[in-house]
Amino acid sequence: QVQLVESGGGLVQPGGSLRLSCAASGSIFSITTMGWYRRAPGKQRELVAAISSVGLTNYANSVKGRFTISRDNAKNTVYLEMSSLQPDDTAIYYCNVQVGWPARPEYGSWGQGTQVTVSS
Repeated sequence: QVQLVESGGGLVQPGGSLRLSCAASGSIFSITTMGWYRRAPGKQRELVAAISSVGLTNYANSVKGRFTISRDNAKNTVYLEMSSLQPDDTAIYYCNVQVGWPARPEYGSWGQGTQVTVSS
């Protein structure tokens, strides 16, 4: 049983930056994959970025070079640094934690999500 709390979302202008944080608590397996997914209105959920327990990363092509995922194992926290944000990045961003690699949306624990809105 894992609890995930996202933070850092908000309203930002195109070209701006945000840093999302997700703090995990509860029963967490030693070997976990942490990731960020997003869901835009009318669209299916998609994987944005994921990071394994040993630092292996995977990014969606649409965010590669703009977003950076990292984790602090001591704090059980995963971060998503987002730069050069565009309106298409507008979505609810969800944190996910699961056992194993690669990240799979059909399994794992989810946070409540944090809204990211990119608009002028």
